[in-house]
Amino acid sequence: MVDPSPPRHPADHKKTLRKAFREARAAHVAALPESLRALVLNRPPGPVTGMIPSDATVGLYHAVGSEAPTHGWARWLSENGHPIALPWFGERDAPMEFRLWDNPWDEDALLQGPWGALQPPEGDGPVVPQFLVVPLLAFTPSGRRLGQGGGHYDRWLDAHPDVPAIGLAWDCQIAEELPHEDHDRHLAAVVTPTRIYEGQM
Repeated sequence: MVDPSPPRHPADHKKTLRKAFREARAAHVAALPESLRALVLNRPPGPVTGMIPSDATVGLYHAVGSEAPTHGWARWLSENGHPIALPWFGERDAPMEFRLWDNPWDEDALLQGPWGALQPPEGDGPVVPQFLVVPLLAFTPSGRRLGQGGGHYDRWLDAHPDVPAIGLAWDCQIAEELPHEDHDRHLAAVVTPTRIYEGQM
């Protein structure tokens, strides 16, 4: 676990924490055997599936680098009647939207987006997930989230305040405290390979 630095301006504190947690996450994942990485987070746990409305479109992220994997969740949710949507950007300064990922078993259909992450083709246009699973660099047991700093998820969630959001993370990403700003949204839960942290709806 990375200990927070002494209090300072939230934006500066977040920048320092991002670097520390990014390095800790990468080291943690690098130390995991490949066989174990394939087994963790391979499906959403029961308490989480109970939070997802029937037939709801679920917004997931396509994991990059050492982010907690989402492939198992995408396939399980698709098999159980939930359309899957991934973040989509028309260009770097465009707002984040979501597009359907029709076949989570076919990653070859995904294209590299302007931020480097894989995303679906433009397809039939944007969709609005009814449930969202977000990436993060750090989290608190109460559901505060430290993201990459682009603000894409904060802005999307601010525009869709009724959509519940949970996070996926490695256990090493927990923090006792995180700086909080007015635009930061609490998560309803954070799921790690060993437990579920109940946040705020």
